[in-house]
Amino acid sequence: MTSPDRYNILVLCTGNSARSIMAEALFGGAPGSPFRAYSAGSQPTGQPNPFAVEQIKRHGLDLAPRSKSWDEFVGADAPTLDFVVTVCDNAAAESCPVFPGGPQGISPLKIHWGLPDPAAVTGSDDDKRRAFAICFATLQFRITHLIHEITPKMDRAGIRSLMQALGEN
Repeated sequence: MTSPDRYNILVLCTGNSARSIMAEALFGGAPGSPFRAYSAGSQPTGQPNPFAVEQIKRHGLDLAPRSKSWDEFVGADAPTLDFVVTVCDNAAAESCPVFPGGPQGISPLKIHWGLPDPAAVTGSDDDKRRAFAICFATLQFRITHLIHEITPKMDRAGIRSLMQALGEN
């Protein structure tokens, strides 16, 4: 662990405006979460999608999201990452930068949780809200179950296996 009680997790998506922003809020805001969460994108849009922000606020999570580049997480001042989770097919297929390892040079473990892009939904605002709500609920299910299943004796590899299994649901 990077600190006595928290893992640093970076959630990646191409635009860092919807899925990764919502996951950051959920990882960081869940009661008892052992995660310090960050999100970023390979091609950030520059601002969070308003429907993602709406979901975050609707669920009472405390996050003022900012769309940012994954470049912020590769420099000397970047936090040491334990896990990197991709939440869209584009980000999973892209070549990710090399994220620095911890004090022992241990690289972050990578997990893929592919989800349909709610920002790609066309139609009415109700249709868009519904797509964002479904995506949020899926992320919330995975993250809540993950947090409840982690035990103090579980190592990073065990947590990664659990995360991969949840991503298949």
